[in-house]
Amino acid sequence: MAAWPIARITNRNYMVTVKQVLDVTANPSLLHDATILANYDMNANALFVESSSGDIFAYTHRAPGKQAENEDSAGVLDFLDNSCVLAVADGMGGMPCGSEASKIAVESLRCSLDQSVPTGVGFREAILDSIEAANNKIAALGVGAGTTFAAVEIRHSVLRSYHIGDSVVLVVGQRGRIKLQTMSHSPVGYALEAGMLDENEAIRHDKRHFVSNILGNADMYVEIGSPVRLSRFDTVLVASDGLFDNLRVKEIVEIVRKGALSAVAQALIKKCSERMQQPEAGQPSKPDDIAFILFRRSH
Repeated sequence: MAAWPIARITNRNYMVTVKQVLDVTANPSLLHDATILANYDMNANALFVESSSGDIFAYTHRAPGKQAENEDSAGVLDFLDNSCVLAVADGMGGMPCGSEASKIAVESLRCSLDQSVPTGVGFREAILDSIEAANNKIAALGVGAGTTFAAVEIRHSVLRSYHIGDSVVLVVGQRGRIKLQTMSHSPVGYALEAGMLDENEAIRHDKRHFVSNILGNADMYVEIGSPVRLSRFDTVLVASDGLFDNLRVKEIVEIVRKGALSAVAQALIKKCSERMQQPEAGQPSKPDDIAFILFRRSH
């Protein structure tokens, strides 16, 4: 992996990595490494995140030509017992403090896991506590801010998803079978799930981005997925809608299902950027901020 250097930028407004040197025999549930990409603009390469649980690549960038800051954030939380939590938040465009809302979501997750898990609190409770805390903090901004949120916990090769809004968790087998795809909390997402719209109709729908469930809203709810056992070569993708607005699910599946994860990350970046900047007839295209995390077991 020498071609993928690990960048470390100690500016909490953008990217911060917190690495703790801990005795694994003393408490294997302690948070070892937290990489937070909050409203950060990366270069053309995805970030390789060191983890004992598997191979992880993360990427985020604002929409091409956008002057305002990136409203997407991402977090990779790695634990000493070969488990991890991955999260993406997409601040609501057109609403005040979208970037601040997404940053609050991933930072609340880091704080909750760091403080709760070493005391014996499980991932599920810590993640739900972080969501409640973030919801209250975002609402307390008092400006109508909001963010979507999608996260997975991975422990002993078993994944569980948590999501709010239209950021997506996708789990794909090596042969292209979709093991998990979360449903967007939006009128169009519900219509797609019910079979009232097909993917082509949904991706072009003029109300596709009307999200009915967000952090920062008193009526927010969390959809918790059933456990999914990961096989050796399954690929996990957690992403904001900036990816799914520009690539169809079948295209994403074909890219992520096989090949080195570094190459998968670069292929997603390249294809999505091309769609945003060079629209083609009959293909989806919507310039937007993007954040995604890829995971594949290392053993």
